[in-house]
Amino acid sequence: MAEEKVLPFMEHLIELRKRLIVCSIAIVIGMGVAWNFSNDLLKFVEKPLTGKTYLSELKKTIYSEVKLRYPAAYQRYGLGDDHGVPEKARPLNYSAPLEPFFVQCKISMLAGMIIVLPVLFHQFWLFVAPGLTRKERRMVVPFVTVATISFCVGAMFFLVVIWPVIINFSLSYEAVGLQSWFNMSAYINFCLRLILVFGLIFELPILSLLLSRFGIVHYRMLATRRKYALLASAIIAAFHADLVTMFVIMVPMYMMYEISIWVALIFGKKRVPEVPEPAEA
Repeated sequence: MAEEKVLPFMEHLIELRKRLIVCSIAIVIGMGVAWNFSNDLLKFVEKPLTGKTYLSELKKTIYSEVKLRYPAAYQRYGLGDDHGVPEKARPLNYSAPLEPFFVQCKISMLAGMIIVLPVLFHQFWLFVAPGLTRKERRMVVPFVTVATISFCVGAMFFLVVIWPVIINFSLSYEAVGLQSWFNMSAYINFCLRLILVFGLIFELPILSLLLSRFGIVHYRMLATRRKYALLASAIIAAFHADLVTMFVIMVPMYMMYEISIWVALIFGKKRVPEVPEPAEA
């Protein structure tokens, strides 16, 4: 009896080790591929430091429209004096001899992981496949595809929309005698960590789909726990030091929870209503 309980557990550990080895090899290969364009990725992440972002362009467009349509309000509120963040070169700085090399390794590792995401999600699917039905196992291609796209969309949403907001807000504190002097490691670590966070946030509907298909969660369970989801989003976001970053993490996270509720409603396993047993005569 003891062997019957231990053996399946050991088989799970062996299977898990096999999947982790495959994932590690895939990430190393992806890292080698990403190394060739890691400098281009670094330049892309550095772009908001110049002060020229979609925020500055949007502000100029809005102010121009206000000046054209409402010149009195434009003069009254001094919108012409609001020049925003000045556009200039703000290079990153490093203080350790091999710091740029290790930063390049971190960028390459994350980029390589994103490149091989289909492999990683496929290995995850193979690990949980023994607990699925034959019909559910056929969903491997849609799962891998949607999960990969969701993570990439979350990462790009952060880099294109959120990252310029955070950096622009930071640069807005520049003044006479107060200039930005960003450390390379701190800047890149902060960015990479948030890329992972947003990628995982956008995976919440996929997780909800899987759990609802397995019957572990259902629509009503998620819908009645909105206040706890909001609290959990605030707690997770609170690990970041500044209020702006907390806000831009909390809002998308809670929005993904709302989407997860609808995913569970539409695609979740339908619960069979219980039929009461007839009373004995």
